[in-house]
Amino acid sequence: MRSHLKAHTRLVLTGAAVIAAIGLLAGCTGSGADEDDVTDQGTTTEENAESGDTVVIGFSGPAADHGWLGAINSGAQAAADSFDDVELRVAEGTNDPIAQIAAVETFVTDGVDAIVLLPSDGAALTEAAIAAMEAGIPVINVDREFSSPFAARATVLGDNYGMGVSAGTYICEELEGNSDAVVAEIAGIDSLPLTQDRSRGFADALEDCGLEVSARVAADFTVAGGESAASQLLSANPQIDAIWNHDDDQGVGVLAAIDSAGRDEFFMVGGAGSRSAMEAIEADDSVLKATIIYPSTQAADGVALARLIAQGKTMGDLVTPGIPNRVVLDAPVVTKENVDQYIDLSFE
Repeated sequence: MRSHLKAHTRLVLTGAAVIAAIGLLAGCTGSGADEDDVTDQGTTTEENAESGDTVVIGFSGPAADHGWLGAINSGAQAAADSFDDVELRVAEGTNDPIAQIAAVETFVTDGVDAIVLLPSDGAALTEAAIAAMEAGIPVINVDREFSSPFAARATVLGDNYGMGVSAGTYICEELEGNSDAVVAEIAGIDSLPLTQDRSRGFADALEDCGLEVSARVAADFTVAGGESAASQLLSANPQIDAIWNHDDDQGVGVLAAIDSAGRDEFFMVGGAGSRSAMEAIEADDSVLKATIIYPSTQAADGVALARLIAQGKTMGDLVTPGIPNRVVLDAPVVTKENVDQYIDLSFE
């Protein structure tokens, strides 16, 4: 089982997402087509890069009250700016589902060519997204899923369960041979499904190597919340061997609490992939030795997919022509050995 878990994050995109995409798109090719017929039906990577008809894309996301969300918004704009045939109309960020529904309805009224939507609440935005789809406007769902498969033409997701698996697998490897290791976890907001998925993946990976979460506290994705939760954890546990902190923004507070307590007997793994975390990993002068990527490029990928869909293009590197209906991005471990590969994609 352990080898299965270790491979989980490497195979998410190339395995589950692509196989699902090929299966869902197979009906478009016809069972009697030969290989040349199939490949000739799609567009090549070079053709996709060529300018086409101008595409108007509406983008709506939550308020940028977290570094990751700020990077989501700026990434969407940067992706649009990289194409000379894309016009991005950005609705004001909001955490109010009613306001976001109104933004989607405005996009529909304006007749945009596609909508990229990171919903403040997936279930609450589902009906608005379905209405857009029924109006003939493809919707690209980012990060927080709708509650109906009819609400989106394509969905781009990070892998929360995979984050937990990656963190747990790294810790298992670092603590190999220490069956009595004390492993602690500093979660995000416990009521959120994403936190529950991360914790479940973490527990599964640890169980696979004979370890378990010995101590656990929950924070709230803020610096203050991270510091408070970490102080509580450290006070209650005089000996710790490893910590996984779910979120690098709250990790700033976690590291402050660790410094205040004068503790350094353990190593820590972060989550999400902030620039400050990667710089600390690169400097190698603190307990933070790794972080797990939760891609802040999801909306940028959504814009790129929206452009292809609106222009009737396909993903040129797939054998089966079309655009996958679901893309789950990887959750790699970033350490000092590979931080240079990821730091340019980090968020502030």
